[in-house]
Amino acid sequence: MSQPVVGIIMGSQSDLHIMQEAAEVLTELGVAFELTIISAHRTPERMIEYAQGARDRGIKVIVAGAGGAAHLPGMVASLTTLPVVGVPVKSSNSIDGWDSILSILQMPAGIPVATVALNGGRNAGILAASIVSTFDNAVAAKLGLFKIELKNKVLKQVEDVKGKYPSGL
Repeated sequence: MSQPVVGIIMGSQSDLHIMQEAAEVLTELGVAFELTIISAHRTPERMIEYAQGARDRGIKVIVAGAGGAAHLPGMVASLTTLPVVGVPVKSSNSIDGWDSILSILQMPAGIPVATVALNGGRNAGILAASIVSTFDNAVAAKLGLFKIELKNKVLKQVEDVKGKYPSGL
């Protein structure tokens, strides 16, 4: 892969099992990315440096995952003009994930964060690839094929169910 255009960041290594799903789908779609751990609370200087330097490094979109209070996506969004996709992660200290969801979703006016579902690393990667596809035709083409594969998978399931239950539609 070439120069990373997507930055994947997370508050701690415990978020990696969710955030690697973003990495995996970006790999499938041929989108170069970087991945690292940045804690908004424990390494705030690192977070500031990362967010403010991302554009200069060629990053076009940042996928930020965090659990608990989940300040990372919003704080990063406050420090950059790049689009930020937030991934709320259900962590061990989480209130069933709602604290993470609301911390990322309820951003103040002027600091938007695109928010995917709880533990939605895969969709975050797809959304990041969609953003990249606005200026990269190769990624757009791969996303088009990806959508066709999704459709074909559902149509196969329709046929499988029809074979078992022929009176259905």
